[in-house]
Amino acid sequence: MQEENKTMEKEGEEKEIDVMELAVKLWNQRKRVIRWCIWGAVIGLVVAFSIPKEYTTTVKLSPEITDPKASSGGLSALASMAGLSSGASAGMDAVYPQLYPDVVGSVPFLTGLFDVNVTTKKNGETFTVAQYLEDETHGPWWGYVLGLPGKIIGLFKSSDEAGEGHVLDNFQLTFDEDRLVKALGERVSASVDQKTSVITINVMMQDPLVSAMLADTVVSRLQEYITDYRTNKARGDLRYAELLNEEARAKYYAAQQKYAEYLDHNQGIAFRSAQTESERLANEAQLAFSLYNQTAQQVQKAQAKVQEATPVYAIISPATVPIRQTKPKKAMILIGFVFMAFVACSAWILFLSPMLDDYKEKLAQYKDKSK
Repeated sequence: MQEENKTMEKEGEEKEIDVMELAVKLWNQRKRVIRWCIWGAVIGLVVAFSIPKEYTTTVKLSPEITDPKASSGGLSALASMAGLSSGASAGMDAVYPQLYPDVVGSVPFLTGLFDVNVTTKKNGETFTVAQYLEDETHGPWWGYVLGLPGKIIGLFKSSDEAGEGHVLDNFQLTFDEDRLVKALGERVSASVDQKTSVITINVMMQDPLVSAMLADTVVSRLQEYITDYRTNKARGDLRYAELLNEEARAKYYAAQQKYAEYLDHNQGIAFRSAQTESERLANEAQLAFSLYNQTAQQVQKAQAKVQEATPVYAIISPATVPIRQTKPKKAMILIGFVFMAFVACSAWILFLSPMLDDYKEKLAQYKDKSK
């Protein structure tokens, strides 16, 4: 036991000595380390100021969620506490809040934003979203350098650019349309809190006013999409009820007119057959009126169902023009490049340079022996 303790103490001393030796080596080469860190800071500043500024607008809204199974409220609460959602199992909607991010990221939703007009804060010019992404959104300078070979190769390939009479087809996008969809999908995103079902929509653009305007449009389009889905059946029932009501009203007016004309032409006639015909026409007019009245009530009920099915959204945090940029984080980039320069210089001094010196020494010994 004593021998094991002694060996462990020796190993610990050797490790301490090794660490001290490494620290001494770095201290002796401190001027080189400082130079490398300065170069890292310079490169970090160049990278930080080469990345275009990005502004993010965040909107939070809470949708109205109606659960017909009120008795399952306790289970839903327990599921929410566990971080789970009962939206899919409620059985009421196929598009519940957890699927809203998929709706926002879908191709039809994104292509529907191409024609939205936005105004830049810098010079007040108005563009469509597609034009802004195509002409007014820029990347860092190295992106153009790295993409230059691809552009040169593209000159020799047949292009699939859309003609003048081209109509956007979500089923079959062109290369440029697909590129715009991907670019817009990276800048427009949505997320849902599993516990509270609060929807957070983020829109990132290089102009703060464009970011706020597009975020507001995304919220309104999402509300329209969900409202159209939720009220689709109720609106269909309303249209059918209105159609029946129009037909019933036309029949009632026709029966009423027919009864009135019969009375005008047969006033003062005491024949039993004339009285019977008058009663029959009166009954038909009354039946037509009853049917017309019933269909009018059905129209009112259908209108109430449409109103009841229309969801209500509470805007928790509305869209506002961002003041501060979200990207790039210049301080973090600077610190990161300085740290990488320090690590690279330390690795060179402690490991790579000694290995290279050993290799040169062995190579020189080998040459001397060969002579």
